[in-house]
Amino acid sequence: MDVRNESELVQQKCVPCEGGVEPCTLPHSKAQLGRLSGWYLTHQGERIRKDWTVKHFMAGMEFFEQVAKIAEEDGHHPDLHLAAYRNVSIELWTHAIGGLSENDFILAAKIDQIEIDGDAKPASASE
Repeated sequence: MDVRNESELVQQKCVPCEGGVEPCTLPHSKAQLGRLSGWYLTHQGERIRKDWTVKHFMAGMEFFEQVAKIAEEDGHHPDLHLAAYRNVSIELWTHAIGGLSENDFILAAKIDQIEIDGDAKPASASE
């Protein structure tokens, strides 16, 4: 699996994964994250996550609705988190393999294409 830039990733479609393939290696995951803005590794390198602070509660819900549409089109579904009414986070991993696959990076790049209400900005990354 090649490391791709964001524009290459958004042109891809997630491929159904029913298991039986190895997750991305940690060096590959780190290299791929170098091409995506604001995403970081969690769960000992088995997941990627990005955090935002949105303008208000409904901005977060509208963002999640747009993410849900993209996720459903690609058949790859993220974990969505909303805390303290304006802190939104998305966590991606391929459940069938218990780690990261190219699908996670494809969906991350597509999520990054979504516009969030004007004052939204990525929160600081921490594990």
